[in-house]
Amino acid sequence: MTSASGEPPGSPELPPSVRFADERRRRWLLVRGRGEQPLDAPVRASDIRAHSSSKRPSVQRGDEAILYAAVWQCVFGVVDVVGDPENDPDRTRWAWRFPIRPTLVVSDLHDAPPVESAGIFPQSLWRHSHIRLTDEQFETARTLIDAVGSAA
Repeated sequence: MTSASGEPPGSPELPPSVRFADERRRRWLLVRGRGEQPLDAPVRASDIRAHSSSKRPSVQRGDEAILYAAVWQCVFGVVDVVGDPENDPDRTRWAWRFPIRPTLVVSDLHDAPPVESAGIFPQSLWRHSHIRLTDEQFETARTLIDAVGSAA
């Protein structure tokens, strides 16, 4: 015999807030470009289709993200994560990849707002392909990008 949760009778049940992961859309900063390979200044929304990571990312379908140009140290786009991460075993570097769809982009990185203005500091981004953002950081970045960007 089992309880409604599938556990044997008398098993301690975890509170619902602990039993399930946070089901709200999570928000991320996706690091694009590197010192040896910075992004070009012109941004074309049609070129923004996926993001890669060296380790399995925690990002999931349905999450939202802000795009960050590493060398430029600016935020330049808002994207929806439209698929779950997949591993390409033939790749030795950046083997994890997930599809993204831009919803808002700044067309030129010269016009993009600095990442610090969203309360995100570049030294916290070292050696990461993505970091989780607070709701406040995400909304601030989206507002800054919206002020100079256009719908994708």
